[in-house]
Amino acid sequence: MNTKPLFIVMSAPSGCGKSTLIDMLLQEYPDLEYSISCTTRAPRGNEEDGVDYHFLTMERFRELLAENAFLEYAEVHGNYYGTLREPIEDVLRVGHSMILDIDVVGAAKVRHFVMCHLPPEDPLRAGFMDIFVNPPSLEELRSRLEGRGTDAPDVIERRLANAEGEMARAGEYMFQVVNDDLHMAYRRLCDLIDVRSGRM
Repeated sequence: MNTKPLFIVMSAPSGCGKSTLIDMLLQEYPDLEYSISCTTRAPRGNEEDGVDYHFLTMERFRELLAENAFLEYAEVHGNYYGTLREPIEDVLRVGHSMILDIDVVGAAKVRHFVMCHLPPEDPLRAGFMDIFVNPPSLEELRSRLEGRGTDAPDVIERRLANAEGEMARAGEYMFQVVNDDLHMAYRRLCDLIDVRSGRM
């Protein structure tokens, strides 16, 4: 079956289960690859270069910036983070799809670049779809964050405030999925991907 390679951008507030959903998609779709971001910060804990991030020197990151190599980038606490365009194009060129896990600000930058600067026939634009994963409610998100037991109360309040701001921008996305039930949300994601790629 000939399917269209997709460039999938996915965002969600912290605690919405986005990472779990992406892991499930990667297991189900053998032609789906995960986009690895670049950063100038040092590896933490067991992080591996080329697995968790591409760890770059500040000099190399700035060289790539000068070459317009990034779809989007941001500076956070003195370190740069960015998404390289070429690896995504390489994956789409061989007929595979790429999924990018990114916040709403980064997603807006990617969306603007793809939709405003690329011609309709460009694979990045032709296969582009962005999805926002919503929690059932802020109250449910609070109970999930508290239930994880990993964050201090002030961190949870900050995450919830961020979530409210992110959810206010969910309408910027082509598609929204509510993660009220993990397996139902996952099936909705699969349906969206199957329709957009021509699997169904």
